[in-house]
Parts: sequence; C-alpha cells; structure tokens
Amino acid sequence: MILGLDIGGTKTAVLLGTEDGQVQWRKQFATGPSRGFRIVYDEIVAAAAEAIRTAGERQVECIGVSIGGPMDSLTGVIKSPPNLPHWDNIPLKQMLQEKFSLPVYVEHDGNAGALAEWYFGAGKGFSNIVFITMGTGFGAGFILDGRLYRGTSNTAGEVGHIRIAEDGPKCFGKAGSLEGYGSGTGMALLARTMFPKRYDEFTTVQDVYRDFKNNSAEAAEVFTLAGKYVGRGLAIIADMINPECIILGGLGMRIGDAINGPMLEAFNAEALKESASVCSIVPAKLGETIGDIAAISAALYQQA
Repeated sequence: MILGLDIGGTKTAVLLGTEDGQVQWRKQFATGPSRGFRIVYDEIVAAAAEAIRTAGERQVECIGVSIGGPMDSLTGVIKSPPNLPHWDNIPLKQMLQEKFSLPVYVEHDGNAGALAEWYFGAGKGFSNIVFITMGTGFGAGFILDGRLYRGTSNTAGEVGHIRIAEDGPKCFGKAGSLEGYGSGTGMALLARTMFPKRYDEFTTVQDVYRDFKNNSAEAAEVFTLAGKYVGRGLAIIADMINPECIILGGLGMRIGDAINGPMLEAFNAEALKESASVCSIVPAKLGETIGDIAAISAALYQQA
C-alpha cells in the first residue's frame, strides 16, 4: 500500500492507494493556507497515522506527496509556494521520514499530475506530454521522451511565472503572469479588476463561473480574456516542447465551456502549425480523482 498526500492551497487529501492506482481509503480537509505550516502539518500527520492504522495487515510501504512548487523534489524541501504562504524552506520529506520511518517521495504537483495521466489517464501510450495544473496556482509537468523532466535545479514546470502580458492580475510575484490569467486566484482578480462594481475582494472563480452559466456578459468577457492568454501560453509551451498532447487539470476540467473557445482560438493562431497539428488539448481523464492518483504516482515513479 502507498500512503498518498495531496497537499494543495485549497484542500489536502490523505489516502491509501495501490500500485494500480486504486484508492482504498481517503480523508480530506481544508488546507486553510492562512493557518501556516505547523497547524496543517499536524493535521496531515494525524490523518496519516489514522490511515496507517486503517491499513492494518495491508502494510504501508512508502509515502507519496504531491504539492505545489517552488520545491526541490529530490530533497523534498518546500520553498515558499505562492498558494501555501509561510511554507518557507520546509524539509517536508525529512520530517515525514523521521515521523513514520517510511521512504518518502515528494513531487511537484504538476509533475505528479503528469505522471498520473501518463500512467493511468489521457497521456497513457504517449512519449511527450504536458500536464497543466489550473487551480489555486498554475503550473506544469513534462514527460519528455518517456521520462519525467525536472530540469537542472529540479524546478522545471513553473510556467505560471511566465509573463504573458504587460499587465494583469499579480500572481506568482509579477503582474501579467500566466498564473495571473490561468489560475483560479488570477481569474477572480481579473474579474474584480475588469468589473469592480460587480465583483469584490470576496469573489472566487466559482462565483464568476456561476454568473457565466447564468448568461452574464461580464463573466463571459472575463473568461474570454483569460482563455486568450492561457491559449497564448500553451502555444509557447507547444512550440518549445512539441508534445503530443497538453492535458488540462483543475479548472481546465471544470470550466472548459467558459474558456475553451478563446483558448483554442488563441492557441491555433499563435502556435507553429507543425506544433499545433500534432498536439491535442484535452481535459484530464482522471477527473476529480487526479490529485489522489498523482500522490500515488509520485511514489511509483521515484521508487521505480
């Protein structure tokens, strides 16, 4: 059995899974980033201990962790992710190993999502795929020539940091970043900026999407602009990586009807024809289970 930890800016899940990607037990709680690291960590430890007790004779062999970056996946040090404030240089791998006396494999959530879709989802059978996380933040994972690509300093995939426009919502430390237009945080900020009389500081991307479903012209305008810049960003990635498919997780699965049109129009206008013609853009096949399977896949790949 694999103990999986899917740690995100919105929610955290602790689960027991098998090597064939089946989840046997699961517990979820709100991360509450404003609470800082220690309180969330203590909840993770308590849930993990419960999972291990639940496993009983089905022995837990290792721990797989999927979490947003920046981070060093090999040392397992978490380096101040924008969606997890106050998680500053946290030696998460070492802490979990010392607590549970089990091997721990920590992976960037973009990489872990790419592995999950490569093993069990829309990327199965391909050699070159890009997985996009579209949640509280915006990142990517790359499978290139049949291998996970981490980069020289193990930080490959931080595509949300790319400046895609001269101005725009400020996320990932800069205005106009791809995360500013493609993440849930960024889209909510975009809505507030474009229509301050309609949307305020409490507005979420779910609120804007609800308006879109109710035929709001303002909400449609927000998603049209967001989709355009996401499409431009995906075109850059496609031209650089030349993948067989780009797989969209998170909001890419949930609000596709709001952003797909302008996103695909911009992608096809911006990408080289040679790149676009061989690259399909699809939602994650694993759907809402992808975070769980990603945590399992992090362990599967690193222990192989």
